[in-house]
Amino acid sequence: MTDIASNTPKPRGQNRRSLEYILYFSLIFVLAIPFVTVFWVLDVIRKQTLMLHGPLARAWAEADRVTPLIFSL
Repeated sequence: MTDIASNTPKPRGQNRRSLEYILYFSLIFVLAIPFVTVFWVLDVIRKQTLMLHGPLARAWAEADRVTPLIFSL
């Protein structure tokens, strides 16, 4: 008796991003850096602390939020 489950092909992971997705993500990330830097400086002045996410983390989060929206249309 053979086990059918042992010979099943493994599906290719869907984790790989397309070149187009990476291009859009990079473009949004680079364009977001100046804007989030301004808002980060304003938050630092207003809250008087440096215990905040930095400009690069904020730009990454913005690109990570916006890029899937573009591809979901």
